[in-house]
Order: sequence, then structure tokens, then C-alpha cells
Amino acid sequence: MKSFRYALDPLCVAAVAAYAFGRWWLRAHVAHGFWHDQFTDTLLIPAALPVALWLQRRLGLRAHDARPHWREIALHLAAWSIAAEVIAPHVFHHATGDWRDVIAYAAGALGAGAWWSLA
Repeated sequence: MKSFRYALDPLCVAAVAAYAFGRWWLRAHVAHGFWHDQFTDTLLIPAALPVALWLQRRLGLRAHDARPHWREIALHLAAWSIAAEVIAPHVFHHATGDWRDVIAYAAGALGAGAWWSLA
């Protein structure tokens, strides 16, 4: 089995590029709706999980270099959803919790999980 390339994984690279496009161009040209509010949220797992797993590997918290498993994806999805949509609004005055963001995170996690499972 080929080892997972973490931040160099093609899905991660594409997700980071799509995030940059969505954050700095698309949001400036679309007033509201999915493309303004949730598009970049769908990219959380494909863009951030490989970097988080690489860090865990370097710290000795991950014992292998395999592609992310569904359990890892689900754990990170739950942790980031709670951190961003439950805890952050209590810590940062500009943050708001939105259940639609969690659905976007989950959609991105499902797509990324399917990609990594089939790769």
C-alpha cells in the first residue's frame, strides 16, 4: 500500500486551492447563500485533516502513514464541529454557531472519506 502523502495528497492540494478561491474571490462576489457561507466549510476535512494527521504522526500519536480511516474522519469532524460551532461562539464575540456549517463539514467529510477509501 502506498503511504498517505498528507498535505501533498491531491485532494488536500485541491481543497486548499478551492478554499483560497472561495475565501478571497468568491465571497467578495457572492452576497449570501451556499457559495458565500458554506462552500469553504465543505473543505474543512479535505484541507485540514491531512495536516492534522501529519502533525499527529510527527508527535507519535498516529502509528501509520495510511490514508485516513472513517473513524479518524468522524473523530475530527465531531471535534472540529464542537470546537467551531459550540465552543467558539462562547469564546470569540465575532463567532456564531450555525448547524448548516456542521452539515457542510459532514458533506466534505463524506466526500473526502469516499475519495480516500477509493484511492
